[in-house]
Amino acid sequence: MKNYFSSNFRLGVLGGGQLGRMLLAETQKFDIYTSILDSSSEAPCAQICNEFHQGSLMDFDTVYNFGKKVDLLTIEIEHVNIEALIKLEKEGLEIFPQPSVLQIIQHKGKQKDFFVRNNIPTSKHKIFSSLNALKSESLTFPFVWKSAQFGYDGTGVKMVKNQNDIDLLPENECIVEELIPFKNELAVIVARNKNGEIKTYPVVEMEFHPEANQVEYVICPARISDEVAEKAKNIALKTAKAFEHVGLLAVEMFQTENDEILVNEVAPRTHNSGHYSIEASYTSQFEQHLRSILNLPLGNTDSKVAGIMVNLVGEEGFSGDVIYENIEEILKMKGVTPHIYGKKQTRPFRKMGHVTIVNNNLTEARKIAEEVKNIIRVISN
Repeated sequence: MKNYFSSNFRLGVLGGGQLGRMLLAETQKFDIYTSILDSSSEAPCAQICNEFHQGSLMDFDTVYNFGKKVDLLTIEIEHVNIEALIKLEKEGLEIFPQPSVLQIIQHKGKQKDFFVRNNIPTSKHKIFSSLNALKSESLTFPFVWKSAQFGYDGTGVKMVKNQNDIDLLPENECIVEELIPFKNELAVIVARNKNGEIKTYPVVEMEFHPEANQVEYVICPARISDEVAEKAKNIALKTAKAFEHVGLLAVEMFQTENDEILVNEVAPRTHNSGHYSIEASYTSQFEQHLRSILNLPLGNTDSKVAGIMVNLVGEEGFSGDVIYENIEEILKMKGVTPHIYGKKQTRPFRKMGHVTIVNNNLTEARKIAEEVKNIIRVISN
């Protein structure tokens, strides 16, 4: 085994956002030297990594030259220059998740086609090269529209109810998906190392904000039957095995009205649906990501206690220097831990942090989560 700890080994990370910031807590725990590339000098990782480089993640030369300075490369966002990664991999650099996996996942159309080819249950879809191509098609309303690339946190996803909604869509490559009536949105994070060892985290339930289309609460364990949980876990494992990824794969799913499980989409990295694991699990998703990409034994994914995560997002009507109003009130509450992402500027619905609530009783944890959501406000001067 390579000596990663207190050594000359350099771990490169493409992206310096909040996922990178939480990963750094684990690299610091293990004393792993970490180099970050991000486009913003004010990225959450900028001041706390060992080495920070500013530059575009989509620029070939920037990504390639960064990769030449590190011993292993990983990501915290999938919107990166794939051609540079393919060249680096050919030249012998280990990159996890693999560029071939990223190439499929960063394009939602290719991702959906991959599900179909591998018999992974998913909603029906069709890819369109442009908005004009979509307009020329006879479509049944309502349907879900997704930008083929560069969507995140609800951006690039629209519910299209009528012809007028189509006229408001941007002019780019997109996919149209059948609208699925569902009971729950679920997620399973699968960890896989280079040796092929695989572990899954418990099935979580996600509650979404109706306007922002962002996750508002993540509830672990999901409030579903053992049978449905087992089905979701097995489909997540099937999806991960099809990709043969190294690292983490977050598999987002719908539980339909008749308890079928359909895969919505996947993310090849640490994920919002796993933040609860920092406090509630024996091994956090961020430590597990390190274990998997460094080909170390995977950690225990069991929960010590029930956990609920509340996203802290910028309140509507506020933009500017951030203020976390009433944070002292939630700090008085038992089992409540806030995480602040280090973003100095807030704007409506921007992810600024999260709060984890742990409790032996899931119902009590959910009640406290509601209180936290109602008490703390992310505003500005």
